[in-house]
Amino acid sequence: MADSTQGLTVKKSQDISEWYTQVIQKAELADYTDVSGCMIFRPRVFAIWEKLTAFFDAEIKKMGVQNTYFPLFIPEKLLTKEAEHVEGFAPEVAWVTHGGHTPLGERLAIRPTSETIMYDAFSKWIQSYRDLPLKINQWVNVVRWEFKHPVPFLRGREFLWQEGHTAFADKKDAEKEVLDILELYRRVFEELLAVPVIKGRKSENEKFAGADYSTSVETLTPSGKAVQAATSHHLGQRFAKSFNINFLDENGKKAHPYQNSWGFSTRSIGAMILFHGDDKGIIIPPRVAPLHCVIVPIMFDDSKEKVVKKCHEIAKIIEKTGTSVLVDDRDHYTPGWKFNEHELKGVCLRLEVGPKDLEKGHAVVVRRDLGKKTFVPFGELAEYIPKELERMQHDLFKNAQKFIAENNVKAENWRDFAKAIEERKLIYAPWCCTAECAEHIKSATEGAKCLTLPFDQPQPKGKCVKCDKPATAIALFAKSY
Repeated sequence: MADSTQGLTVKKSQDISEWYTQVIQKAELADYTDVSGCMIFRPRVFAIWEKLTAFFDAEIKKMGVQNTYFPLFIPEKLLTKEAEHVEGFAPEVAWVTHGGHTPLGERLAIRPTSETIMYDAFSKWIQSYRDLPLKINQWVNVVRWEFKHPVPFLRGREFLWQEGHTAFADKKDAEKEVLDILELYRRVFEELLAVPVIKGRKSENEKFAGADYSTSVETLTPSGKAVQAATSHHLGQRFAKSFNINFLDENGKKAHPYQNSWGFSTRSIGAMILFHGDDKGIIIPPRVAPLHCVIVPIMFDDSKEKVVKKCHEIAKIIEKTGTSVLVDDRDHYTPGWKFNEHELKGVCLRLEVGPKDLEKGHAVVVRRDLGKKTFVPFGELAEYIPKELERMQHDLFKNAQKFIAENNVKAENWRDFAKAIEERKLIYAPWCCTAECAEHIKSATEGAKCLTLPFDQPQPKGKCVKCDKPATAIALFAKSY
C-alpha cells in the first residue's frame, strides 16, 4: 500500500486540525493540487457525495423540481444587475479576462452562484401564471475565490453543490417551499450523515446577498467550530424586478413572481468527517458508506483455500441484502495490517473468518465504532448484518446529539458569553440583532458570529448580551469555518 494510507500520527483529541488533515489523505478521501483551495475528490469520497445526491435528488423530484444545467461563465453585465447581490459576492468572484491571448470584450465571472444567469432566462420563460411555479435545480461546481485559509471540504475555492431556483405566483407557496427544503436538508444531515443540526433564520447581516431573508441548518463540530450546513433563501420579488421577470396573473394583470434559492454542498462531508472519527481514522455512517463490510480471511497454508472459498460464499449471501462487501484476500499483507487499513478508511463492519471459525460455523464481526467482537453463525449473517448497520447509524447520531447537548450553553451576560467562546461552545444568547453589535461581538471574540436565530426559541426579555439595546431574539453564536 502507498505511504499515504499508513496510520495516523496524531490523536483526534490532541490536535483535531492535524488529525483532520491526515485522515482526509490517508483514508484516501481527497488530495491536494497546486491550486490552493482546489482539491481532488477521490472515488471513496465521491461515492459518499453520490449517495447524498441520490437521496436529495429523488426527494426534490417528488416536489416537482427538474434538473437543468446553466453555463459556468456569467457575463459581467448579468452579475451586476442586482446591486446588493453583486456587492455581497464581489470579493469572491474569479474573472476570465482573456480567451487565449485575446482580451475579452466583457469580463466573464466563473460561477459563484447562478441567480443572475438563471433569472435572465426566467424573464423569457415566464410570461403567464400558467408558467408557474417554475422549479429547477442543477448539480454543479462553483468557484468562490476566498482569501481565508482553505480547509478541505469545509472552506475551498472550488466545491460541488446543488442549487435550486424556483418562482411562484403566490408568496405563501414560495415561503412554504423555503421551510420544506430546509426540512429536507435536516434529513440529509441527520438521517444520512448522522450529524445533528439546528434550524433557524439568518440575521440581517448574515443573510444571502439580495435575499428578503435566509434560513439555514447549523451545527457545532467537535473541533469547536460551527458549520453552516445548508441554506434556503426567500428572495421575494427583488430579483424579479431587477431582471424584469413578469407574468400575467389570472385577472390579466402584470405581476412579479416570488422567488427562492437553496443549496447544500460538499461542505457536508467535512462536517461528517469531524463528527465521526477516532484515533484509528474516519468512521463513515452506513447510509453513506462506500463500503459496508470487509471480510478478512485468516489464512494458513493448510487451510487457505477453504477459508477464502467460504469468505466469497459469505460475500455473495451478504450482497443479496443490499450490503456492499469486499473480500480482502490479499496474501502479501497480514490480517492485522488489513484491520488497521480498513479501520482507517472507516469501513462499517469487519468480518474475520479463519480455520477455527470454519470448524465452529461462525464469523467474527467487529463494528467500526465499537471495536467489540461478536460471534455470528454463518446462517444468521444475512439477517444480522443489515440490522447491525442500522444500529450503528442510530448510535452514531445518538452520540453526535449527546456532543451537541453537552457543548451548548445559555449566556445572559457578556462575561458568560466570553467564557463560553473560549471554551469553544455553542451559545444561545439574547441579542439586539444589529449589524453594529455583530461587528463588536466579532471583534471582541476574534471571530465569533451569529450563526442563526433558532426557530424553537422564546421571545427574549431584557437587554442584548453585548450592548444596552433591547434584545429582539435568542441567537445562536459560535466561531465557525
